[in-house]
This record gives sequence, structure tokens and C-alpha cells, in this order.
Amino acid sequence: MGRSVVLFLSFLWIGVFGAIQSSVASELAQPNIVFILVDDLGRHQLSCYDDSFYETPHIDRLVEEGMRFDNAYAAAAICSPTRASIMTGKYPARLHLTDFIPGGRTTNRKLQTPEWSKGLPVEETTVAEALKAAGYATGHFGKWHLNRDKKYELGRDGDPGSQGFDDVLTTHKPKAGPASPYEEDWHHVRQITERSLAFIEKHRDQPFFCFVTHNSIHDPEIEKRQLIDKYAEKAGAQKNGLKNPKQAAMLETLDMSIGVIMDRLRALDLEQDTVVVFFSDNGQLGPKNGKPFRGSKADLYEGGIRMPLIVRWPGIVAAGSVCEEIVISNDFFPTFCELAGGGNVVSQAKVDGCSLLPLLREPASSLARDSVCWHYPHYHGRGLGPQGAIRRGRYKLIEWFEKSVMGEAGAFELYDLEKDPGEQNNLAISMPDLSGELARSLQQWRIEVGAQMMTVSDGAER
Repeated sequence: MGRSVVLFLSFLWIGVFGAIQSSVASELAQPNIVFILVDDLGRHQLSCYDDSFYETPHIDRLVEEGMRFDNAYAAAAICSPTRASIMTGKYPARLHLTDFIPGGRTTNRKLQTPEWSKGLPVEETTVAEALKAAGYATGHFGKWHLNRDKKYELGRDGDPGSQGFDDVLTTHKPKAGPASPYEEDWHHVRQITERSLAFIEKHRDQPFFCFVTHNSIHDPEIEKRQLIDKYAEKAGAQKNGLKNPKQAAMLETLDMSIGVIMDRLRALDLEQDTVVVFFSDNGQLGPKNGKPFRGSKADLYEGGIRMPLIVRWPGIVAAGSVCEEIVISNDFFPTFCELAGGGNVVSQAKVDGCSLLPLLREPASSLARDSVCWHYPHYHGRGLGPQGAIRRGRYKLIEWFEKSVMGEAGAFELYDLEKDPGEQNNLAISMPDLSGELARSLQQWRIEVGAQMMTVSDGAER
């Protein structure tokens, strides 16, 4: 029947998920999905989000031809939980997968970290499994970080091949695993790109889900010397700063990769049939006092969780459009399922996300959601401490677990993100009613998702 088959037709899926019914308008064919996920990229590091130091012309072109989201969030401030939320549509707290795998050491701390899940259970329905059941070819190329370790093997439980991906390349940070076959490809950007291009070519005549998941711009910060020197000479350049020359050089290489993928989609005449999504798993590995946002990777201040999100879909998404609605990485699963005609899977899997399709059609529309939440019951070498957070409308409340569990004052911070996106003016004392309401809502959310709580360590003073 070809690519133009209408989506009101049912697909037979033998298994626990039953029949997949279309919930997308009948005039739309199943689009291809290219999902580009970047590691440790802060929103401020893209020139399309008003920074002129980093040069990202191909990512900027995605914005010019698609939609930019200004209130998009990762479900966690570190990588593995965010990736789990993308795969399942569920909050990391519900999955009990709340830290990077295998996590850090927590000796001599006030609070004890719970026994959390160090891997995405194979029993979870992944977006790749849902799309595969709907007739999609599925490919994973790059970083996985959702199994108990990184000794990836084809067919091993917990690795991408057991989670719905047919074509798999797994990669590592420099010197942490097999090297790229290409010279000066320390972070496997070229290798990931080449495998992605081959996958797209192979499946050009059927719907495909191409998950392009980069190790870059995660440390170690390694790139070609001439590129680093180029940015080191720019105004404001500072090692380990917001304007980081090494990160900028790595980002330029990654941006060129995105340009190559887009050129191939055009050459294959697949532009109109392909949804391209660009996202980062958490904030920059950088200073805590950043602008316009406070915090960085491993923090629940905005710098750690407010992400760049761009969606390009010609004919559906208006070029140059901007969406202000609050969205989160849980939303990708239901969005992709609805695009594929598998809305029934979403209800059966009991996901926490909402489909973004209404926003893609009309960016001024809203989602039927009261708030979004975070839960991080861990200590991290780069973070500020165990914490949770809730955002409702313009307001965001942060709870510091060391203080709340120990019954100490100052456990909550409240910010008006419209007036104070840099989170400098704590309103918790001046707005006690709202602070208390959000604190109760955050506590109720933790109960609803079965979040694991921290306890006082043996010997800690109370």
C-alpha cells in the first residue's frame, strides 16, 4: 500500500499491547522520525537561543524551518534518567532510575540514597518497540547508557537490540571503549553520522525511526586544535566557562554532522515525510552562576534542566514558529506513538507524557497538564545536593532534601520564572501560601509515582 496509507487503518500487534489504532488525522501518512539527542548541551550554547559565541548554522536552520520550544525540559539533570524518560514516556522517579548509571559514591553524607534501578527494565515498553510494532524500521546509533554497564553486546538483555532497535551502533566516550574507525573522530560523531545515513538510505521506502544519540559534547573535551584555537580567540572565551572554546569546537563538529544528515534527507526527497527533533539530555558541564540561567548539569535550577528543543516537519510545523508551552522529555514517547498511529499503546503503558502534536500544529495551544516535576535523591560530584522540584505555570519550587528530611529551615526556594529566569529572588518566605501549596503538590506527586525517598544516614546529627 506504500507510504501514503492513511492512519485510520489498524495495525495488528500480537502481544500484550493489542491493536494499535490511529489517532492522527487521516490525511497524514506515517512520517519518518529522526531524533538527534546531544549530551551535556546547555540551551544557551546555541546561537538560535541568542548566543553569538557558539556557531551552529545547521541547528539554526532547523529553527528557521521549524519550531523552537522556549520552555522545554529534561526529566532529569543528568543523562541516564532523561534517556529513560525518552524511551518510556515515564518520569524517572516512577521507573526508580534516577541517577546516571552506575551512580556515584555517597559515603559520609547526611542522607542515604535509596536502592535505585541501575538499568532500564526490559519489561518496559520502549518507544522503539512501539514504533517497530507499527511498521517502523528502528535504528539506534551512539550513546545508550541505560544498561547496568557499557559492555554492550548484540542481543544482551538491556542493550538497544533487546529494547526494540533492529539496527544498532553503541559508542563510548574517548578511551572508554572501542575507538571510531575514522581519524580525529574522538567522540564518534562521524561514525554515528555515517551509520545513521546508511540506515536512512536502506529504509528510504518505509517509515523509520532513526535515533542519533551523540556522546558529544560530554567531557573529555577533545577536538581539532585549529577549531579550539578559533574559539579561544573570540571575545569572552574562557576555559571551563559559559563560553568554552573546547565545547564550542566540539559543537561545531556536531553541527556539521546535522547538516550532513539534513542534506541526505533532501537528496533522497524525504524532507516532507520526516520529522526531525533536536534535544539535549541535560545542561552544560560548566559554571553554576550562568546567564541567563542559574546552575548547570546535575542541578534542578534552570541551567541543568531547561533544554533546547527544535522540531522540523515541513507542511505541518510552521517555519520560524515558537512555542512557549511547558513540555518535558516524557512527551516524546506519546508524540511519536501518535505520529505512528499507536495512541492505544500510550494508554496501556500508562505514560506520564503528553503528545506534542497539538503544539506542533498550533504553537499557541496548551496541554492538559497542571505541572511537571523532578526527583533527584542522590549526590553528584557536579551537583549542589539531593533535591526535587515542581513547575506550575510561571512558578517553580525547589526542595532541598538535606534540609527537608532533617527538618531544617530553608528547605524550599520559590521563583517566578517569567520575571526571574535566573532564579535569583527566592519568594518562599514572601509567598508562603503558594510555596506551601506547591510543596504539598510535589509531595503528592512523589506518592503517585512511587518515588524513592532518602533517609537519614546512620550517625548523622539531627
